[in-house]
Order: sequence, then structure tokens, then C-alpha cells
Amino acid sequence: MTQSTDNKVIEFLKYRTRGKIYFLDDFASIGSPESIRKSLSVLVKRGTLVRLTQGIYLYPKIDAEFGILYPSVDDVCKAIAKRDKARIQPTGVFALHSLGLSTQIPVNVVYLTDGIPRKIKYGNRFIKFKKTAPKNLSMKGKVSGLAIAALKQLGKNGITQEVQQQLANVLKKELPQNIKHDVQLAPEWISKLIISLIN
Repeated sequence: MTQSTDNKVIEFLKYRTRGKIYFLDDFASIGSPESIRKSLSVLVKRGTLVRLTQGIYLYPKIDAEFGILYPSVDDVCKAIAKRDKARIQPTGVFALHSLGLSTQIPVNVVYLTDGIPRKIKYGNRFIKFKKTAPKNLSMKGKVSGLAIAALKQLGKNGITQEVQQQLANVLKKELPQNIKHDVQLAPEWISKLIISLIN
């Protein structure tokens, strides 16, 4: 029976896109939860799948030179948030890097969430989902949300002319109505700075 389930999982994956995230529930039609877990465990040992954390798997793209090609951290987090029906918001150094304000690639990435708090290992990185108040997840704009998170990370004394110029450039990609909404949720000094940059 286990072998039969293994084959069904392999057949299921054969017609799926590599580089995608899959959850235990995605295989529900194949067999019982217990038999699926056993089969997925076997496929992880074979290298067919990569287990990111309990119940979350990557069907990896494989490059002859570089090995496993992982999707972006943001894509992984969005997939998990979609499955959990949760909202997420990146914070800190990851926000700075996403906006081009830092060349540092963070090893530990923190997302605020109203879903399940958890920590997962992703390649050589760790992603932490940290529970937060609903207000912190009410941003409408991706760019304006990242800008606010980046400014919180830098603090008042870390805002150089170069940072302001870069933020002014990236905020042009955001809808004005989103910025107007999001600055109302930011600390007063950040709100004033962003308004001055877009004006």
C-alpha cells in the first residue's frame, strides 16, 4: 500500500511545476494522511522533495551546476500565508533589501502575521512568522508597506539623503491612494517623511 501511494504521489508531481510549494493537504485525494506522510518522507529521503517544515514541501528545480534552485523567500511566505488564509508583512533588513536600500541578504527573515506563529528553515535561511496586532497588517500597498518597515528598521537617525532619494524613487511605483492609507498607520515621523518624499 505504501509503495502504491509512493507511485501515486510521483505521478501527481510528474505533471506539476517544479519550484512550487506543496502542502500535505494538496495530496489529500491520493490516500490517507498517514500513508501520504510516509510517502512524502520517502520522497524527501530520495531527494524528490525538500521538506521546508512540517507539512510544507518544495518540489525543487534542479540545476546541473547549482543544485536545488529555491523560490524567493517572499514567494514561499506568500504560499504559506495563502494556505493559512493569513496576512503577512515583511520587516527589518528584508524590507531594506527588497527596496534596494541594503545589499545585505538577511539570514533570518521575519514576517509579521495574524496566522500561526512558526519558524521554518529554508535553504541556509530561517523564516520566522511573528504574531502581531491587526493594525500592523492593514497596509494596502506592497511598496509603501515595505517602505514603512524599512524606515522603522533604520530609525530617525539612519535616514540619509541617499535613503530618501531611493525611497522617493520606489514610492513612485505605488498607488497614491495606497500611500495615503498606509501612512496613517505609520509612526508620525515616518508618515511626515513619506508625505514629504512623494510631494
